[in-house]
Amino acid sequence: MPEVERKPKITASRKLLLKSLMLAKAKECWEQEHEEREAEKVRYLAERIPTLQTRGLSLSALQDLCRELHAKVEVVDEERYDIEAKCLHNTREIKDLKLKVLDLRGKFKRPPLRRVRVSADAMLRALLGSKHKVSMDLRANLKSVKKEDTEKERPVEVGDWRKNVEAMSGMEGRKKMFDAAKSPTSQ
Repeated sequence: MPEVERKPKITASRKLLLKSLMLAKAKECWEQEHEEREAEKVRYLAERIPTLQTRGLSLSALQDLCRELHAKVEVVDEERYDIEAKCLHNTREIKDLKLKVLDLRGKFKRPPLRRVRVSADAMLRALLGSKHKVSMDLRANLKSVKKEDTEKERPVEVGDWRKNVEAMSGMEGRKKMFDAAKSPTSQ
């Protein structure tokens, strides 16, 4: 059968149109997420930072307010510094552990695994330990079957094959083959 050329299910122009529509939709979603983040940031800052009332305050009150704000900024900077230090420490530790793993991988070659023949008893002993009392000798449950010695009934003659062909040619040879095939079943 000749191979039939498979036509694409969608044309190239349609595929390009769908791709451009998907990109436009993705850009729209990204812009919407960006606006939502900005709105969340503004809302969070409005909750955390109260508006300052500086009108009608004296010079000493303004100086006290500035000292309070500086103290708060120092506390936040200390927390930020501590968090950055923890992050740097963790990244260094991760980098060192990765290097150790690479070093260990390079030094040792994994040996090729070999198949190991384990009996069912040995496997159960390894899994269950000393609790294993039942013997799983599967061969003991098998029925014994007597083999018939077919080779003793039919002695095989090893000789010149050409003599055998000549002896079996003609009607007498076919009669011998028929008799030979009939004799084992009659016993």
